[in-house]
Amino acid sequence: MHSLISLLGIETWKPVLTALLLPPVPLLLAVLVGARLMLPRRGWGWLVVSLSVAGLWLTACTGFARVIEPLLLNAYPALQADRIAELRAKSRSTANTAAANLSNGRSEVAILVLGGGVEPYAPEYGLSNLSSYSLASLRYGLWLSRETGWPVGFSGGTGWGNQSGAAEAEVAARIAAQEYGRPLRWVEAESRDTRENASRSLQLLHASGVRHVLLVTRGWHMQRAKALFDTAAADSGMRIEAAPMGLATNVDIPQLSWLPTSAGFERVRLVLREWLGWKLGA
Repeated sequence: MHSLISLLGIETWKPVLTALLLPPVPLLLAVLVGARLMLPRRGWGWLVVSLSVAGLWLTACTGFARVIEPLLLNAYPALQADRIAELRAKSRSTANTAAANLSNGRSEVAILVLGGGVEPYAPEYGLSNLSSYSLASLRYGLWLSRETGWPVGFSGGTGWGNQSGAAEAEVAARIAAQEYGRPLRWVEAESRDTRENASRSLQLLHASGVRHVLLVTRGWHMQRAKALFDTAAADSGMRIEAAPMGLATNVDIPQLSWLPTSAGFERVRLVLREWLGWKLGA
């Protein structure tokens, strides 16, 4: 499907096509179809409307999101303390080599953070800013770097849905240096989607001698991201290790989990979008 979209030259339509395929658009269209069927076939019309309304209700519930997420997406566990300790020990054991490589920008291991959205202009700051998803990913990547000693890179340009504004990786580099005091080693600011994140960033890392990549992204995005990175890394022999974040879950009372909320609607859309992108290879 991705190849067909590229062949037709309609990559900029990807956000629009995604919005049309995900709730609530299909269900709203089904409601209209059901309303029209009430004229010649009243029974069928009410059935379609009832199912559509039920679908709208469920796709706005956090309980429904928790049901479908393990069915559609592979879960990757967070890096545990013992694994982080191993990475720290490896960094320290190669400290002399790492210090020598620092001058020429080379490193055996890299922590790569994938972008999750950018605000082209944040009035409160007077300049561009990262979205909450992207900022949380950057924070974890920098924390992981502090704990292990390995350098950090960030991959993210201007997405297909954006027309202008600063590249996400450039915004991340500014925030990392100015607000966290930890400059990024690699900045990949040309990619427009996860597929390009993989191809462009791995080329950059491979040129720096990186053989092992700790991939940082949201847990629900990891299945699609790792699949694309594994494919892109196949020829180079680079190892991709999942380092998911954002894995905490809100604990709601059972009744609230099955009442429509904006949080539930967002979570269901994220799960369905990631599953759809994974299946289509986007």
